[in-house]
Amino acid sequence: MRILDADARPLTFLALRNHPDYRGAVTRPPSAADFLAMHHGPGFVLPNAWDPGSARILEQLGFPALATTSAGIAWACGVPDGGDLDLDTMLDHVRRIVAAVGVPVTADLEAGYDDVARTVRRAVEAGAVGGNLEDQVGGVLFGIDEAAERIAAARAAAPAGTFVLNARTDTYFGGATGDVFTETIERAARYVEAGADCVFVPAVDDEDTIRRLAAEIPAPLNLVAGLSNAIPAPTLFSLGVKRVSLGGSIARAALTAVERAGRELLETGTLDFLDGVLPYRELQQRFAGGGPE
Repeated sequence: MRILDADARPLTFLALRNHPDYRGAVTRPPSAADFLAMHHGPGFVLPNAWDPGSARILEQLGFPALATTSAGIAWACGVPDGGDLDLDTMLDHVRRIVAAVGVPVTADLEAGYDDVARTVRRAVEAGAVGGNLEDQVGGVLFGIDEAAERIAAARAAAPAGTFVLNARTDTYFGGATGDVFTETIERAARYVEAGADCVFVPAVDDEDTIRRLAAEIPAPLNLVAGLSNAIPAPTLFSLGVKRVSLGGSIARAALTAVERAGRELLETGTLDFLDGVLPYRELQQRFAGGGPE
């Protein structure tokens, strides 16, 4: 059954769940298979939420899946990004984001914390259908063998088809021992061999390198937009990228809006920062289950 709104548009999951005519139209939770299939289409944008409110807004706009952002969650807790939050706190935020929406959610799991396999199992228990695992701690890359072993441990904890494992390599942030492109391809191939479903390479900012990475990495390529590049998503898709995430960019935009509002109030006492903001009533409607009008 397909329930439509007054303008004949399909209702979002949240609106459907609260619709008076709901009769079990959603019969199962989003799965890892649903999420993995998105990686084999023309490409998709994966925005990063940091709390249930941001997740609901993004879902209601029509995004088919969401990611969490460790940076955004850390900032919302008043601490810097980079592993300052313990695993329990991070997974509590993941759990609440998953519970707030009806689309697949993949979790930013940093480098896996102290025990990669246990971290992945707990992410699955929290409802995540996938997760990122980094190959560095404190800006220092793991050796390629150790990094591949960590991916293999994650895969053993969540077999293929049950959890979309996104192996992140930070070679372009520095630390590669030789040619950075060559090492990136070597690491990517080892991670895929160890069980990764896709490979995430942040900090790449030129189109030719992106095209070459997409062609040579033996798995779907994830790039982050808004960090080291502002290349539009359609252009990234044309270069072969399958998954475009935003990292902490949306959270940065939200916190920047807070700072601008506060600065205006302190300096002039005016309320120009309210121009274009969503009305109270509309936000109430959104969080009651309705989507954007």
